[in-house]
Amino acid sequence: MTRSSLRLRLLGGAAVAIFLALALAGIGISWLFHQHVQRREAADLAKLAEQVVAGLTLDNTNKPVIDPLPSDPNFQSIASGLYWQAITPGGTAQSPSLWDQSLPGSPSEKHVWSSSTVPGPFDEQLTMVSRRIQPDVHSTQVVVRVAKDNDEIREAFREFDQELALSLGLLWLVLSLAAYAQVSLGLRPLHRLRHELDRLRRSPSARLSDRHPQEILPLTRAINALADARETDLARARRRAADLAHSLKTPLAVLSAQSRRANDAGGVVAAAGIDRAIDAMGAALEAELARARAAAARGSVGESAPGEIVDGLLAVIERTEVGEDTAFSVEVDPAIRTPINGTDLAEMLGALIENAVRHARRQVRISSLGEAETLTLRVEDDGPGMNEEAIAKATQRGVRIDESGAGHGLGLAIVRDLAEATEIEFLLGRSSLGGLLAELRWHPQDQAR
Repeated sequence: MTRSSLRLRLLGGAAVAIFLALALAGIGISWLFHQHVQRREAADLAKLAEQVVAGLTLDNTNKPVIDPLPSDPNFQSIASGLYWQAITPGGTAQSPSLWDQSLPGSPSEKHVWSSSTVPGPFDEQLTMVSRRIQPDVHSTQVVVRVAKDNDEIREAFREFDQELALSLGLLWLVLSLAAYAQVSLGLRPLHRLRHELDRLRRSPSARLSDRHPQEILPLTRAINALADARETDLARARRRAADLAHSLKTPLAVLSAQSRRANDAGGVVAAAGIDRAIDAMGAALEAELARARAAAARGSVGESAPGEIVDGLLAVIERTEVGEDTAFSVEVDPAIRTPINGTDLAEMLGALIENAVRHARRQVRISSLGEAETLTLRVEDDGPGMNEEAIAKATQRGVRIDESGAGHGLGLAIVRDLAEATEIEFLLGRSSLGGLLAELRWHPQDQAR
């Protein structure tokens, strides 16, 4: 996957969105937990403070007296972390745990219990509740404070935040995997669409199916409409090319007749020049007709038996003048089948065999080779063949073989165009007979996709 991958963009966006959502949720949960614990702690301290208030009286000097004392033993141990204190203008009463220290004042001391976090004695951080108490209508107000060291609370907060972060991290991983499964499932129709587009590329007559989600159907219909227009344009262009080629055959036949008359009248040189021009134009027309057939072959489907096709071709070629003097060796398995229309295969094999016969000294061999993943048809001759430079140029995609000067022009040009149209691998090389080796290869698994 690259940075332009839709899958990567969706997964990256989902991962970032999930992370941000969980981060905000973690902050909120942590804040709510802290607030809850602090409220519970303040409520527990308020209950202890009520024990102090329950025993609160004032002596003659308005000094507070607590009797009985709160029952929690931590109030009796110096610097235990739990303290109480009652303050009036006449004096102060406090827990032994404070020793010679005192609790700090709070600006929020009212007639209801209020809580705050304050720095306390013995370098401690305290959670403290305080309130102004008036024992009776005519007595002095008493400030009652109860505080507790909040080290345990801070430690609980730290442990909770760590466990929360770990839990949210695992949840992020699980949700990211779920997002990956969701994205993969959501993009699966595009995977099927890609295969259908590949079939459309192979066959202009194919169309995308309607078995797609509603969101993709407008796209598939637009592509089908474009394919319809393309097929119509291609058919029109092929018809015009074929009509043009066929319409030129009559003028060429007339020119050929005029050449013969000129030759009979003694214009041998002029007639020879006209014949060469006619031959060149005829070759060009045959090439264009072959390309028109190749264009029509793109999208043709079917299956053929190469053994039967070879036998039919040899029955005709052996009756020709050059075919009578050629020894043919056929080693084609009659059981094999090729995934190509029989007419197209006959066109290619016929051109290859005619090319081999034209350049062979004595022998032409046609054979087949079937392997697990490859099917190969070979046509070989014992002629001069082609050098490596000519083979490299002839097998390069897009090169006009009929203009390469290799001496094997039009026949191989027809085969190459048909092979490219039907997506067959076309290879040239040196035969063990000494001449040219031409191979047609099919990869059924690739074509099945």
